[in-house]
Amino acid sequence: MKSIEITLPDNSVKSFPAGVTAQDVADSIGPGLARAVVVAKVNGELKDLNQEINENSDLELFTGDTAEGHDTLLHSTAHLMAQAVKELYPEAKITIGPTIENGFYYDFDLDESFSEASLEKIEQKMKELARSGQKITRNEISVSKAIDIFEKLGEPYKVEIIKQINPDDVITMYEQTNFTDLCRGPHVSNTLKIKHFKLLSTSGAYWRGDEKNKMLQRIYGTVFSSKDALKRHLHNLEEAKKRDHRKLGKELKLFTFDDEIGPGLPLWLPNGAVMVEELEKLAKEYEQKSGYDVVRTPHLTKGVLYEKSGHLDHYQDSMYPAMDVDGTEYYVKPMNCPHHHKIYDAYPRSYRDLPVRLSEYGTCYRYEKSGQLFGLMRVRSLQMNDAHIYCTKEQFKSEFLSVCNLYLEYFKIFGIEKYSMRLSLHNKEGLGKKYVNEPELWLETENWVREALTEGGISFEEVPGEAAFYGPKIDVQVWSAIGKEFTLATNQVDFAVPSKFNLTYVDEEGMDKTPLCIHRAPLGTHERFIGFLIEHFGGNFPTWLAPVQVVVLPLSDKFTDYAKIVVKSLKNDGIRVKLNDKADKIGFKIRQAELEKINFMLIVGAEETNDGTVSVRKRFVGDLGVEKLDKFKQKLIDEIKNRRLAHRKETATEAE
Repeated sequence: MKSIEITLPDNSVKSFPAGVTAQDVADSIGPGLARAVVVAKVNGELKDLNQEINENSDLELFTGDTAEGHDTLLHSTAHLMAQAVKELYPEAKITIGPTIENGFYYDFDLDESFSEASLEKIEQKMKELARSGQKITRNEISVSKAIDIFEKLGEPYKVEIIKQINPDDVITMYEQTNFTDLCRGPHVSNTLKIKHFKLLSTSGAYWRGDEKNKMLQRIYGTVFSSKDALKRHLHNLEEAKKRDHRKLGKELKLFTFDDEIGPGLPLWLPNGAVMVEELEKLAKEYEQKSGYDVVRTPHLTKGVLYEKSGHLDHYQDSMYPAMDVDGTEYYVKPMNCPHHHKIYDAYPRSYRDLPVRLSEYGTCYRYEKSGQLFGLMRVRSLQMNDAHIYCTKEQFKSEFLSVCNLYLEYFKIFGIEKYSMRLSLHNKEGLGKKYVNEPELWLETENWVREALTEGGISFEEVPGEAAFYGPKIDVQVWSAIGKEFTLATNQVDFAVPSKFNLTYVDEEGMDKTPLCIHRAPLGTHERFIGFLIEHFGGNFPTWLAPVQVVVLPLSDKFTDYAKIVVKSLKNDGIRVKLNDKADKIGFKIRQAELEKINFMLIVGAEETNDGTVSVRKRFVGDLGVEKLDKFKQKLIDEIKNRRLAHRKETATEAE
């Protein structure tokens, strides 16, 4: 029999008979790996473990705790769920079952509605099927044969899908005992490898997402490689429900929406407005240190400006319709950049003036489809600390890198430990359509960004086809404390639009040159970022950001006058404080302050009134004892000034 060589990632080489499978290789390495492996990569291509290898090959083996392995488990478990549904409800028609982030779903056409009891029954059947050790096999068949198979199985939705495939294509199907489904794969080789899964919820969904089609029933589920990983995920899901910014935003009186105002147009309540102000204060402080100049621009602008910038060609679907003003088309502004270009061009610039850094704290308006609106995360009015940097080619790297470093500073302030920088590039097919048709400039500026990030020691990944229409950009992804991913902001390079506006500066030789422009908003929009912070902190904001920093609690009416003196003293030092002088017992007042997530409670009674002190209680910590009011104030002012995160037990520092 022919012998082949298998090269493993550590460059070790093993000889096997031709026809060996990845599972065979795993078996030869050890029983632990043999049990844990779920998918393989053969010569750079993902393959099922039971597919034969007939030539010398490079081989990687992936367990379920890798990205490749987890995705394979998700695909395979979706099929297992569909098989369980078909066994329990033979009349159900199967449709599609894709993977999603950390999960999967499958849509079914069934007259009976799925309930919580149904999910439990299906999950038990899945466990039974998984333990039965069904082999999962992959088959390649023609389109015509696939149509014949699914017509005989009575699966009209599958037939509809297949008929839309090129008749000359080859289709892959996966079979396990009496269940067959379409899938590109790969899948696990045996259901015994599917162990730690959970069905999560059910909902309605129109076939192909079209409300004109029949309403189907969707079941969501997830799977992990270990019991602990599944447990952690389920815990995070429960935490996510508790931390939902829409729920906490209402409880903490941060923002609201009103039908008479319009969807996607948030109203900031006093508590939420405090947070917006604090974010602006933070941004202004850092930008002042970095040499930015603050500008302001109108909310309404002639359409010719957006024709010149290219936004009407590339961005009009996200803009509100034009309005007629004295026979001229005006638009509410979707972004600030064209206005800042005009400010740059308001008077001549020399190379000595560059870089010019213009920042603005204003509101823009973008049309989001009603189905895409989601709390503060997707809105139609956007407040942001927007800015544009005009610089020479020689200044570009340092300016671009300084913006990226600003992100890193903000991450420290907000306790964001996990983040990713994604370099969004153009693709050739989009030139002249999705992107400005300047292929040489695209390649040049993309390389500048790579070099800036590399020289700055900032890790990044490249994503083709996601650039802005005028240049490459960095998309900043962050993860909250419970592992939820958010797109925070972008850092964009613009090599095209400045020339459209005839922006120039005079260089050292007296020649007119076009500056580069960097678009940046490190905190994104205040709406989206505050939505993120609500969920990141679970509403337990650090003291500097908290809408109410201190509540004063008199033990009885007899001590209200002193409590008011304490309140006034704190207010005079810029501390956000409120008084709870209701005739409730002190225990109830403390519980109320806890529910309102106020970090500091100052309890005052006879002793405190006589001594000019306060009894300090801190959330997550408890009683801190009695202190002189001035001493407490100084410690609190220091915590606020330095924007400490030491407001929770899990982030406590020596300042506690």
